[in-house]
Amino acid sequence: MFGHEFYIILNIERPYPPFLQRPAYPESPKSRGALELHIKELLELGVIRKVGHNEEVEITTPVIVAWNNGKYRMVGDFNALKNDTVLDRYPIPKSQISLTQISKEVYISTTDALKGFHQDVVTSRARKSLKIMVYFKVYE
Repeated sequence: MFGHEFYIILNIERPYPPFLQRPAYPESPKSRGALELHIKELLELGVIRKVGHNEEVEITTPVIVAWNNGKYRMVGDFNALKNDTVLDRYPIPKSQISLTQISKEVYISTTDALKGFHQDVVTSRARKSLKIMVYFKVYE
C-alpha cells in the first residue's frame, strides 16, 4: 500500500444530525456525463465502490464537477463534515508554501493526479464518513 493511513474522527455521536446526510447537487448534462466517466474510472481502479441498497448510510457528501480550461475534476463538498471533525495533526501544506520550497529546484516531476491522490489508505472506520452522493447513487 502507498501513502499513510487516513483517519477521520468525528466530534459528534450517533445519531448524526440531518445536515451530514446531504442530497446530490443538480448537474448539467455535460457535467453529469463527465461525472459518470470519472466515477467509472474510479470504480475500475478500485478506488471507490458502489454502496449497496441494504447498507447503512448515515453520512453523505454531494459532489460537483469543477471545469477549468475544458478539463474537469470531481470535487466533494465536505464543509458540513469538516465542522464536526477532529483536525489532522499532519495537514496538507498550503500551495504557496510548497511552491516556495521547490522554487529553486532543478528537477520537478509530475504525477497522475487521479492515481496519485487516491493512494492513501482510508481506515474502515473512516469510510462511513466519506460516502459521496452522485444523483441517486452512493459510493464509498
